[in-house]
Amino acid sequence: MTAGLQTSNGTIPSAARIRTGVVLTFIGLLLLILGAKPEWFSLDRSAVVGFVQIAVFLVGLAVICVGGYISLASLWAGGERSIAADFGLRLVSTGYVIAVFAGMADIFGMGSHPLPGVPHFGPWQARGVEIGMLIILVGFLLMVPYRRKAH
Repeated sequence: MTAGLQTSNGTIPSAARIRTGVVLTFIGLLLLILGAKPEWFSLDRSAVVGFVQIAVFLVGLAVICVGGYISLASLWAGGERSIAADFGLRLVSTGYVIAVFAGMADIFGMGSHPLPGVPHFGPWQARGVEIGMLIILVGFLLMVPYRRKAH
């Protein structure tokens, strides 16, 4: 099954680690969707996106990041990772920090609806989370073990 995934040093990635990472990523996606669109699960109780929804989709994003890291790191199969892959891991972490800070800006007192009012997810926070997710995507792309074909 994984014979086509041999690394440059001839080792085969662990199928169990890849499966674990993919399952975690899928669970994270479900959590992210649950937080972002609770009405799809008949759980919407408010007209605005509040703290609990923001927290749930940020936890889902964290689980996606961990699952993606486990899957992509296992593709290196014990081989030495490239500088790009190490940089990609740092970009994933940085993107998540940006997404958390943007999503929780009201809680941190930096948003347009700071406490003690009712915090909710505004358009500027949405842009910040989107930028964080874009940085996470670039980080994951850098972690992929690209190989040149031998002639």
